[in-house]
Amino acid sequence: MHFVVKLFPEITIKSAPVRKRMTKQLRNNLRKLLQSLDSRIRVEMDWEKIEITGPEDNELTVQMADVLARTPGIANFSRVQHFALGDFDDILDKTLSVWADKLAGKTFVLRVKRSGKHEYTSHDVERQVGGGLLHQSEAAGVKLKNPDITVKLEIRHDQLYVIEETTPGLGGFPLGSQDSVISLISGGFDSTVSSYLTIKRGLRTHFLFFNLGGRAHEVGVKEVAFYLWNKFGGSHRVRFISVPFEEVVSEILCNVHNSQMGVVLKRMMLRASERIAEEMSVQGLVTGESVAQVSSQTLANLSVIDSVTNTLVLRPLVTFDKNDIIDIARKIGTEEFAANMPEYCGVISVKPTTRAKEERVVREESAFDFEVLERAIANKWVQNIDEVMDDRVPLAQVEVFSVPQSGAVVVDIRHPDEVDVRPLKLEVSEVQEIPFFTLQNKFKELDEGTSYLLYCDKGVMSRLHAELLVEQGFANVAVYRP
Repeated sequence: MHFVVKLFPEITIKSAPVRKRMTKQLRNNLRKLLQSLDSRIRVEMDWEKIEITGPEDNELTVQMADVLARTPGIANFSRVQHFALGDFDDILDKTLSVWADKLAGKTFVLRVKRSGKHEYTSHDVERQVGGGLLHQSEAAGVKLKNPDITVKLEIRHDQLYVIEETTPGLGGFPLGSQDSVISLISGGFDSTVSSYLTIKRGLRTHFLFFNLGGRAHEVGVKEVAFYLWNKFGGSHRVRFISVPFEEVVSEILCNVHNSQMGVVLKRMMLRASERIAEEMSVQGLVTGESVAQVSSQTLANLSVIDSVTNTLVLRPLVTFDKNDIIDIARKIGTEEFAANMPEYCGVISVKPTTRAKEERVVREESAFDFEVLERAIANKWVQNIDEVMDDRVPLAQVEVFSVPQSGAVVVDIRHPDEVDVRPLKLEVSEVQEIPFFTLQNKFKELDEGTSYLLYCDKGVMSRLHAELLVEQGFANVAVYRP
C-alpha cells in the first residue's frame, strides 16, 4: 500500500531549516512507529510530503492508518495508487482502475492538483479525464457542487497519484521537535486532556503522580498515563514518577488552617515538581487547571501557588469550559478512564479561600515540617512508561493459561480502539469485550458460576486486574495469555 502524508500547516510556514528539521523528526517518528508493525514498511520524505509504502495487506493497512491518525505533526494523509504519468487516455485508464466501481450510481466531480511543467493545465485534465470517467463508468453524472464523490488526482512532475481516501491527521508538531515537560497527572478529565495537548504540540511529556493514598488510584493513573503515551507519544520513551504524598497530606491536615489547605497542598506539589524537573533537566511543568473551575484555581490563588517555583508552569486548559474538556476527553478516549477513576482526596476544605494572600499562606506553612516533604521527594519512584505496569508487588496469585479452558469465557479488556484495529478472534471460546477501565465495576454483574479469562496484548494489564478481582474475593477469574 502507499500513503502520502501532508505536513501540519504550521510546519510549512517555518523557515527552511526549521521546516526541514521538523519534517525529518516526523519521518523518524513514523519510521519507529510503523516499522514495529512490519519491517518492510518504508518511510521517505521530500520538501512537501512524506511517502509511506508497504506490502499489500488489508489488516496492515488498517493498522498503519491508525498510527498515522494519532501521530502529532500530520495535517492529513491519503491512501493512493501511484503511477508514472502518461497522456490523458493513460490518466483516465488508471483513474478508472481505482474509481470505476465506486462511481456506479453516484454523482461526482474530478479535482486535480498539479505541480511541475506540463503542456496542459489542471483544468484541462479535469475536463478531459472527467468526461472520460462519466462516459466509461456507470456514474449518475457530474455535479460541481455537493457531489456524492470527489475524485482527487495529484500530478507531480512525471508522477500521477490517484487518491483513494484522505483522512484528517492529529495536527500539532512532531513529538521531539520541542522541549520536555512534566505533567502533573491525577487521572481525571483535566490532567489527562492537558497532557494530551502538550504531546500534540510536540512536547515530550513525562508524567508525575502525587499519591495521596490508595493503591487503586495509582494503578488507575498508571493505566491512563500509559494509554496516552502509547496512543499519541509512543515514538519517544518518557518517565512515570510517583511521589508518596500521604505524610505530606497528614502534615497539612494537622498544621494548616482549614481554609488554606488546598493552596498549601498545591504549593507543596509544585515545590516537589520543581526539584524533580531540575533532576531530569526538564524545562516546564504542566497542570490541568482552568480559571475558576474550583476554589483553588482563582487568579489570586494560582498566583500564590506559582510563587513557590521559578520553573515555568503551563496550563493548556486555563480558559477551557468543563464541557469542552470532557468533549476532548471523549474524542481521545480518556473520558471513561476519568469517569471510572478511583479518586482519593485527603484535603477538602470546608470554606476554602478564593483570594489567598502570600503572607497568610507563608505563615501557615511555618508550622509545616518540611522534612516530611523532603522524605516524600527522596522516596519517589521513577519508571520508564513502557515498564510502568511490570515492576510492582503482586496483589494476589492468579492462574495464567496459554490456551482457553473448556467452558471459560475470554474477556477482552483492551481499550475499544485497540479492539477495533486488532479484534480477538477465537473459534472455540466465547469472547466478551469489557474495557479494563470499567471491569472492576462490571465484573460483579457477570455470572458467578462461569470462569472468566482476562486478555490483553501483553498480559500485563489482564494480570493486574485479575489480581485485583481475586483480592476482592472473586474465585472465577484467571488470565489468558497465548
